[in-house]
Amino acid sequence: MNRRAFLRATTIAGIAGGVTAGRGLLATNAAKPRAPRKPNIVILYADDLGYGDPGCYGSKAIPTPNIDAIAKRGLRFTNGYCSAPTCTPSRYSLLTGEAPFRNSRAKILPGDAAMIIKTDQPTLPKMLQKAGYLTGIVGKWHLGLGTTKGGVDWNKKITPGTNEVGFDESYIMAATNDRVPCVYVKNGTVVGLDPNDPILVNYGTNFPGEPTGRKNPELLKMKHSKGHDCSIVNGIGRIGYMKGGKKALWTDEDMADVFTAKAVDFLNRNAKKDKPFFLYFALHQPHVPRVPNKRFVGTTKLGPRGDVIVEMDWCVGEVLKTLKTLGIEEDTLVIFSSDNGPVLDNGYHDQSPELNGDHKAGGIYRGRKASPFEAGTRVPFITSWPGTIKPGVSDAMVSQTDFFASFASLVGETMPEGKAIDSVDIMPALLGESDTGIDVFYQKYTLRQGHWKVILPKSGRHGTKTLHLFNLLEDPGETTNVAKKNPAVVKRLLKLHKKILARKVKR
Repeated sequence: MNRRAFLRATTIAGIAGGVTAGRGLLATNAAKPRAPRKPNIVILYADDLGYGDPGCYGSKAIPTPNIDAIAKRGLRFTNGYCSAPTCTPSRYSLLTGEAPFRNSRAKILPGDAAMIIKTDQPTLPKMLQKAGYLTGIVGKWHLGLGTTKGGVDWNKKITPGTNEVGFDESYIMAATNDRVPCVYVKNGTVVGLDPNDPILVNYGTNFPGEPTGRKNPELLKMKHSKGHDCSIVNGIGRIGYMKGGKKALWTDEDMADVFTAKAVDFLNRNAKKDKPFFLYFALHQPHVPRVPNKRFVGTTKLGPRGDVIVEMDWCVGEVLKTLKTLGIEEDTLVIFSSDNGPVLDNGYHDQSPELNGDHKAGGIYRGRKASPFEAGTRVPFITSWPGTIKPGVSDAMVSQTDFFASFASLVGETMPEGKAIDSVDIMPALLGESDTGIDVFYQKYTLRQGHWKVILPKSGRHGTKTLHLFNLLEDPGETTNVAKKNPAVVKRLLKLHKKILARKVKR
């Protein structure tokens, strides 16, 4: 049973507590294409960008004219969610249509992790390939490579990788910009590698004679606040140890230029072909280490975090400019969002907390990256398709997990039975044809239905010791726990949550 059928059945059975089921729970998972020509699809995916960071979401401290331009000519969502409050889980869900808690390996990964998407697993890019799309990824991957943890040979063709799970072309970093190996990987091969200087990576033990941020702070141009004290690359301490590959190492200051050039090149080449294309541009900003190109240093008063968001906005602008130059704006669905909520100090002394001032990266919402509160997963979420999507603001609840089923509906593909079970067709909401998206948004320890949200107790730094219930309509900032006053609401939400978690993916 797919997610839609399951949620419909539980709602009919009364588990939903009398809340009317919305369009996002009742429509079919497949339909004939909505447009005479299947649109190109571009996902611009920020890293650690908060709900309140872009200008179109209220920021006065960070100029984001290009992101704002998408919102001005498109649909800006106020209830848009990533799938989890951290990066790897959200990216896993976006590409698979499967909640990350269904895969025990879908958690923040080291740079030498094995790939957590199976090669026989249905994915969003595979589905689009089947529909006739040319597919490409540029930027951050962080879903593992190869088959064995710590067993990747970076000096040979790396497989399986992005190509094996649905991307015709890829130009990526393996994990994040604060983790080794600090190299670019093109279609499974490290870019610029000298075979006489092989790459070695270890996440447990340093290589003899190699300096580290912990023992050699005099070599650092950016000090670490916690962690990030292993191998030094470009004057910055990283997570994990690396040796060799000197000619292949990236320069952080140039990363935005490199990735943007690759994204623009993909557009220029594939726009001239008869097939539609799908580009997943996984931007690396504003993830740490925040090292903007000199062109963007000082563009805000917030320090490096603000400056790299301006840099990211430039990247977005280059993509938009290319679409316009190619004359394919009206043939292209553009989606801008983020993988999780914001964080200020995330391991480096870059003065983000000290310079933040009155800027509220999470907007009015409580929490941050990794938090179960709203700011952890409620993120900027904008869709634009000139001539098709009417500009405006939508309060519909939408989720990135639902891209799989929604795009399948858009291009006329059928969803795989028993797979991608957490993905729902919300294309009418994404296109502005309906003001209703999904009724239920859930994670392993949270569930929101309508305006009610329950947070289950969880140990750890970002967990809560007690169960919380919030009325987001009356208390969007989650300031008052009303669980004790509403035991019936708590009971039915927990019952629904338990049912959802118990569902099984067909492996």
